[in-house]
Amino acid sequence: MSTNAPLPDTMKAIEISQPGAPEVLVVAERPVPVPQAGQLLVKIAAAGVNRPDVLQRQGNYAPPPGASDIPGLEIAGEVVAIGEGVTRFAIGDRVCALIAGGGYAQYCAVHESNALPVPAGLSLTEAAALPETFFTVWVNVFQRGHLKAGETVLIHGGTSGIGTVATMLAKAFCAQVITTVGSEEKRQASLALGADVAINYRNEDFVARTKDATNGKGADVIVDLIAGDYVAKNYQAAAMEGRIVQIGTQNGVVKELNLMPLLLKRLTHTGSTLRSRSVADKAQIAAELHEKVWPLLERGVLKPQIFKTFPLEEAAAAHALMESSEHIGKIMLTF
Repeated sequence: MSTNAPLPDTMKAIEISQPGAPEVLVVAERPVPVPQAGQLLVKIAAAGVNRPDVLQRQGNYAPPPGASDIPGLEIAGEVVAIGEGVTRFAIGDRVCALIAGGGYAQYCAVHESNALPVPAGLSLTEAAALPETFFTVWVNVFQRGHLKAGETVLIHGGTSGIGTVATMLAKAFCAQVITTVGSEEKRQASLALGADVAINYRNEDFVARTKDATNGKGADVIVDLIAGDYVAKNYQAAAMEGRIVQIGTQNGVVKELNLMPLLLKRLTHTGSTLRSRSVADKAQIAAELHEKVWPLLERGVLKPQIFKTFPLEEAAAAHALMESSEHIGKIMLTF
């Protein structure tokens, strides 16, 4: 390991004392990680709060083998030490990174290939809002959903962290965007972000509105984190040869499902998770983002939407806000 200054032996971190409500998140002391070959040690300035963190806290989403049990999947900060063989970054560089765990802490180790430079013009807090959402959206909307210019994408949860990024990226790549949201305030926020149509699912039928907005064709790509009864509705809202990408199951499992629309429309219904992917897989996604999306961030075409920040010690309050679904954009922890 190479470093320019002595590092502390311990750090402040957030532990999950037991599965449960937000209050089970407690401040603890942990050893500072030692970067292994190919890894960076980052002094964290900010970390994103995401739905998988909530699921982990509840005991429903265990870290993959070898990952830290400290929650947190995306961070930004300064490189303070490097492991053997690191060539892409140097001590003192500002980076943001996708990690498999360990973000709710003062330091974390990350493979250099899963880190990206902080885009010019962005703060470290804004940069920490990029990795989990931008990696997830790129994989699901563009790699798996194969969204193309001129097509229509239906994004459920349009004002969530994922939804806001999906809206901005889809518009940047010249697609028509339809979103679903849960209030008039969120509908207006979604439209302001670039959605062509924003549907309040509490008082409107998103299937009918999607068909109306596409002259009866339906959506070419549907990004769904809801599941439950939305699955059958997505089949109705999809266009012929439509691609439905499942990235969450907030409404639970599907109890009954008629698969005939899947057959008749020749639909593709796929799903993915990001956390358990290999370092090499994540490196490939990072390389595509750096080439195709980072220039848009540096030109100001895209900007992460930060709703509220909390100090690390108030992680429980951040989780409570996440579970309320009152946020529009990202919830962040700062250090």
